[in-house]
Amino acid sequence: MDPAIRLLRDLVAIDSVNPSLVPGAAGEGAIAAAIAEHLRGIGLEVEMQEAAPGRPNVIGVLEGRGKGRSLMLCGHVDTVGVEGMTAPFDPVERDGRVYGRGSQDMKGGVAAMIDAARTIAAEGLEAGRLIVAAVVDEEFESLGADALVTRWRADAAVVTEPTDLRIAIGHKGFAWFEVATRGRAAHGSRPREGRDAILRMGRVLHALEALDRRLQGEPPHPLMGTASLHASLIGGGRELSSYPDQCWLKLERRTVSGETDASVLAEIQQILGRLSAEDTEFEASVTPLFSRPSYEIASSHALPLMLQRVLSTLPGSARAAGVPLPPAPQASDASALIGMSFWTDAAVLGGAGIPSVLFGPGGAGLHSIEEYVEVADVLHCRDTLAALARGWCSQRT
Repeated sequence: MDPAIRLLRDLVAIDSVNPSLVPGAAGEGAIAAAIAEHLRGIGLEVEMQEAAPGRPNVIGVLEGRGKGRSLMLCGHVDTVGVEGMTAPFDPVERDGRVYGRGSQDMKGGVAAMIDAARTIAAEGLEAGRLIVAAVVDEEFESLGADALVTRWRADAAVVTEPTDLRIAIGHKGFAWFEVATRGRAAHGSRPREGRDAILRMGRVLHALEALDRRLQGEPPHPLMGTASLHASLIGGGRELSSYPDQCWLKLERRTVSGETDASVLAEIQQILGRLSAEDTEFEASVTPLFSRPSYEIASSHALPLMLQRVLSTLPGSARAAGVPLPPAPQASDASALIGMSFWTDAAVLGGAGIPSVLFGPGGAGLHSIEEYVEVADVLHCRDTLAALARGWCSQRT
């Protein structure tokens, strides 16, 4: 079995469900320990960085023999929950795929980047510095990436999220809000005394639906597509026989380049202001909860350009290893620069001054009850990253 796939299976077998998403979940402690041991075993210097109690990042470093540039390979090791899955931590390989929770999102990419470091360490890094960062908590608030950039820098980074072996130079951001409508509690038999906060929230939902239709009808960003929003959670009221005096709604607004926290907050405030003007008894407020910005790196930057060259020249490494490959995309398609709809830690790295791209294996089932990654993609990703690291690090800054 190829070392990258053996490592992938070992990682999938470790429960690393994010405890911020699922209270009481295992977290990243066990997988961090396993990765640290593996990195030491392949010859990297290893540092553990606690991003939160019991939730450490693992950073492995390989120093080159001469002066050159530094490259960071970064991936998260936490996963979403496993409700509805029958054997989430039993890595099953069939039909050229590895199944299991986190196989695509994103232990396939983590295995590829670690094994790329193994191949380079075995031959020695000619120049520069290679940094391998396995971080925590990307699926919730990215505590790991936030902690990482307080101590570590690089001239460039590749975040190995699943991109189907395409080079992504941008992705959407997001903002979370809570809207509250207020009513007046009263006995259900006394309508003149009560004000229904839940029915008032219905007006908000109607207006938000219209806003979402407008957003998705606007000309799309060339990399990220259109902005959008959805209602995520809702609750309110106290009992069946009473008018509800409160209702709350939590929503997510997906953002594209050019939008700010202030601009998307203003959209919701304008809706609430209009509803208040239409009905003097309408009371509502909006509270920002959390946000992350969109991310974009220039297509002319040296990092995506070099990765394009590597992709256009690298032989089919997985095919050489005897792994069946799907029909190869046209070279122009394979090296095209794209954007992703989901948010990633690349925005944190980029915000800290580390130019970053996304590049990782393909598969399907992110956050679903059946998740898999393509074996051939993991191997090709590994060899592409190794070739990129050799070329990037060998050049002086």
